[in-house]
Amino acid sequence: QVQFVESGGGLVQPGGSLRLSCATSGFTFSMYGMRWYRQAPGKGRELVAHISSTGETTMYADSVKGRFTISRDNAKNTLYLQMSSLKPEDTAVYYCFRLPGTSWGQGTQVTVSS
Repeated sequence: QVQFVESGGGLVQPGGSLRLSCATSGFTFSMYGMRWYRQAPGKGRELVAHISSTGETTMYADSVKGRFTISRDNAKNTLYLQMSSLKPEDTAVYYCFRLPGTSWGQGTQVTVSS
């Protein structure tokens, strides 16, 4: 079955950086567009970034544009999110998602605080 295992989250100071990873299994990773979403406490799930199946096309939410970079390694079936210049408002649980799809992983917690 389709599975996602997100990792790389943690506690970081404002202005810091983190790199999230999403290991996938159960489908042909290279054939699907992928996304990162996040959910802050008390809020709905928000689309953060999208990448096409080949990695040639990327799109970002305005709130992270210029600070976050989505990428993928189709040989390793893994999705990445490089986050820099982190702000307290980036605090959330981050999830990867296959497009189209219905499955979610457990997510990885990112906390930006001094």
